[in-house]
Amino acid sequence: MSQIKILLDEHEIPTHWYNVVADMPNPPAPPLGPDGKPVGPEQLGAIFPPQLIEQEVSAERWIPIPEPVREAYRLWRPSPLYRARRLEEALGTPARIYYKYEGVSPAGSHKPNTALPQAYYNREAGVHRLTTETGAGQWGSSLALAGRLFGVDVRVYMVRVSYEQKPYRRSMMQTWGAEVLASPTDRTEAGRKVLAEHPDSPGSLGIAISEAVEEAATRDDTNYALGSVLNHVLLHQTVIGLEAKKQLEKAGEYPDAIFAACGGGSNFGGIAFPFLADKAAGREVRLVAVEPTSCPTLTRGHYAYDFGDTVGLTPLLRMYTLGHDFVPPAIHAGGLRYHGDSPLVSQLHAEGIVEAVAVPQVATFEAGVLFARCEGIIPAPESSHAIRACIDEALRCKETGEAKTLLFNLSGHGHFDMAAYDKYFSGELEDYEYPQEAIEAALERLPKVG
Repeated sequence: MSQIKILLDEHEIPTHWYNVVADMPNPPAPPLGPDGKPVGPEQLGAIFPPQLIEQEVSAERWIPIPEPVREAYRLWRPSPLYRARRLEEALGTPARIYYKYEGVSPAGSHKPNTALPQAYYNREAGVHRLTTETGAGQWGSSLALAGRLFGVDVRVYMVRVSYEQKPYRRSMMQTWGAEVLASPTDRTEAGRKVLAEHPDSPGSLGIAISEAVEEAATRDDTNYALGSVLNHVLLHQTVIGLEAKKQLEKAGEYPDAIFAACGGGSNFGGIAFPFLADKAAGREVRLVAVEPTSCPTLTRGHYAYDFGDTVGLTPLLRMYTLGHDFVPPAIHAGGLRYHGDSPLVSQLHAEGIVEAVAVPQVATFEAGVLFARCEGIIPAPESSHAIRACIDEALRCKETGEAKTLLFNLSGHGHFDMAAYDKYFSGELEDYEYPQEAIEAALERLPKVG
């Protein structure tokens, strides 16, 4: 059974990003300062350039993509859409399974979709130095690439457990000229505070964000770049879903359900948000965010205002959270180990517009191996969460006989994750369900606002 590959021409790269805020039934909840009052755009100017702040607060449906960014996108965009015919046959399902493959980017994931515009807008604002955090290393790699292309220096605070598990991601960043530090470090007040209390801390995205934000806020020559969570980041990622819509139209298809891994929300928002416009207009489509049972933010977290980082340097965001001082276990899907989630994704989930499911680690690797043996591409552990949920839906179609059209985002390849696959094959990987008492304890320490 031959594989079907659906391509677009270069001229079909989107000219605008899609802003989901325009089609949300309610305005997004504003970020708050420590005094409980909304944070204005001017207060974000210490770490972000004006253009990104404008996008962060915009309610315009379409935001133009600058031509230098579209030109850089041409390094790999439009990315291909495949029909997974061999996987369908292996499952014996009547469902038609499609996947959008973002692993063709130079960094091997979807993250350059926002790294490029962030580096570009900072350069245009006269900023030539950026700090950031990274979990699995895909975001850090992407910003290092973008910094190289647009002449911006980059320092990356990489979560220590991923720094040790994924040395070649670190090497990629260094190849593109970035400096990489294992977080928590002794270079920031935030890092020193964590190390004083937990000298052997494996780190977390929240801690790494604290360090990167602290440095950017205390240096006049430096801004901060974020790989997920905030509105402008998810906005840039919508090139994924916009292209996928065109490609499915060429195939004469429209999805019944869309699946994507969800840590901070950019992966999920990137492919799902452009279809939410259709959902808002009355078309039926399920939008499913998939997260690990070990970091169950949307499925077991609390919808409340919380800090986006561990120390409390960021504004308060209304989101699903496990508590800003939550330190998740060292699972191999490092990009999904965040305590919170995108405020936009969180609000849409709270309002019942998007769904969320949690899947265990071993089952995701089972799905990733099956996919690789059928389709040839070895997926990143993060992407395998979406594959797991999609396979489960395809198997339900097998039971009911429904010939649904399913779409998932294969957001990156797993070429630098083979140590995790080795542990899976040797039986060393374990499932971990985060204890409810630990979640409740963390939630008791949420900031008291409103």
